[in-house]
Amino acid sequence: MEAVIQTKGLLSLPSNPKSTFIFNRPQHSLRQRFNLPNSLKPKSANGFSRNLDGFRKFGGFVTPPGFSTTQKVKFHVCKASAAASAALPDGDGAESPKFLGVEVVTLKKIVPLGLMFFCILFNYTILRDTKDVLVVTAKGSSAEIIPFLKTWVNLPMAIGFMLLYTKLSNVLSKQALFYTVILPFIAFFGAFGFVFYPLSGYFHPTALADRLLEFLGPRFLGPLAILRIWSFCLFYVMAELWGSVVVSVLFWGFANQITTVDEAKKFYPLFGLGANVALIFSGRTVKYFSNMRKHLGPGVDGWAISLKYMMSIVVLMGFTICGLYWWVNTFVPLPARSKKKKEKVNMTTMESLKFLASSPYIRDLATLVVAYGISINLVEVTWKSKLKAQFPSPNEYSAFMGDFSTATGIATFTMMLLSQWIFNKYGWGVAAKITPTVLLLTGIGFFSLILFGGPLAPGMMKFGITPLLAAVYVGAMQNIFSKSAKYSLFDPCKEMAYIPLDEDTKVKGKAAIDVVCNPLGKSGGALIQQFMILTFGSLANSTPYLGGVLLVIVLAWLGAARSLDTQFTALRREEEIEKETERTVVKIPVVSSSSEEDDNKSLGSSTETSFPTKP
Repeated sequence: MEAVIQTKGLLSLPSNPKSTFIFNRPQHSLRQRFNLPNSLKPKSANGFSRNLDGFRKFGGFVTPPGFSTTQKVKFHVCKASAAASAALPDGDGAESPKFLGVEVVTLKKIVPLGLMFFCILFNYTILRDTKDVLVVTAKGSSAEIIPFLKTWVNLPMAIGFMLLYTKLSNVLSKQALFYTVILPFIAFFGAFGFVFYPLSGYFHPTALADRLLEFLGPRFLGPLAILRIWSFCLFYVMAELWGSVVVSVLFWGFANQITTVDEAKKFYPLFGLGANVALIFSGRTVKYFSNMRKHLGPGVDGWAISLKYMMSIVVLMGFTICGLYWWVNTFVPLPARSKKKKEKVNMTTMESLKFLASSPYIRDLATLVVAYGISINLVEVTWKSKLKAQFPSPNEYSAFMGDFSTATGIATFTMMLLSQWIFNKYGWGVAAKITPTVLLLTGIGFFSLILFGGPLAPGMMKFGITPLLAAVYVGAMQNIFSKSAKYSLFDPCKEMAYIPLDEDTKVKGKAAIDVVCNPLGKSGGALIQQFMILTFGSLANSTPYLGGVLLVIVLAWLGAARSLDTQFTALRREEEIEKETERTVVKIPVVSSSSEEDDNKSLGSSTETSFPTKP
């Protein structure tokens, strides 16, 4: 292919004249065309300099001996080399300083972000373990409170917070919004450890809750417990919001704001590994402070002392997060962003349901999301009810949860390291089925120990273990392995399933699942448990039916994963065929032929550029 460049006194030729750029841009210099730095200046008065090989340079570009800007020149072009030639170094040839192979300016962003993420997840693990201890072990409460709490308190407060956040984002700067959101969390958790919990006996309406329970009956123990221990329930909701607001909205919003796509691809997976390291350390912290009761004198509320220490750490970590955020905004240059916004697809609930019903692929993907949410909720609440029976003391319960968090962090860290090997060796289908298979096998063991604990008790006593303790340990294993499989395999599989879809289905499908399936998965299990408790009187009486519901849901989950695997593989095969077809039809020559005639035949175009001659 030939091309001629019409310029005014400026020509750029590489040392190999058969592979250079081509464009036809009258009245524009090459420096303007490629945005070259001004440091590429001529070496002499007329703009030319000569090197040892006899070649002359004009503006930093090599020209052959005898070349003149007054000539009419034809030269050959290879498009492949054009892109490479366009990536010219800085004018002074200097590179950004690096440390361990990473640019220092990047480390100034990534290291504080990693520390922020560690502190946020460290706090979240402490808060998550503490919230369960408070609402499950409180006098007059039990694990039956959790389904009602999630549906009737947590969900409305989450919706209200997001509406408030949206309004604040319209009137506050990003930095002011960050501090406005996170500082009330820090203040509340500090106040709870030193004010609300020590004085809870004075403002909890215990007598009123007792009278209502006597009138309504024991099946209303769960909803009445929300009234009885309302400050503990407020702590539960704030701890839940810390996970969804501070982690998802504040941290990831800030991270996406200050990092480029290339940096995100390289460092975001490391944040996931760092999160599990935080899980391990925070689990050890909860365990340490929960065991402080053993060293205290009689009559001392060990749980109140432990709570003060843990909330102090949460406050300290919170101010550390604020300090890191301030440092990055003050001393780190932020990347420039395009002002062009993507069009967002907004779908109503009815439109989402219609779209889900119309696409088998999206319907199967939605089944995966809903099934996980319901399954993990059914198992978790039932397990926590047995956990309270085994460890009724808040300190004992909290110490066990510390061990549970540490084990979850280790298992997830290991699974993340193995996940790449699983995907490469066994493919998407096997990876997608691991999470429901783990839930199915451990669920059978867990519910079997609950339902048939009596006949199994004599055999277990020989090993020094009771059916209740065995159910607690098996339920813990179920939660540990299912959560680690979810983080390392289920979530990547879910996101990968969108990739081979066409753009319209991909965008609408994700919008439909976000509108319908995520809330349904999170609240579906809680609604099922509420129905069972109100129907059969208690969570213990509902256990056989909950086990049956879990079995049906997991089998439907496995069926949807198998169906989706077939469709996913077919779409990937079509995509590969299309790419191969494009490679076959479109051939891009890399090196042009030596003669002008061959060039014209092979590439089918020739353009001639005239350079003005000097008078």
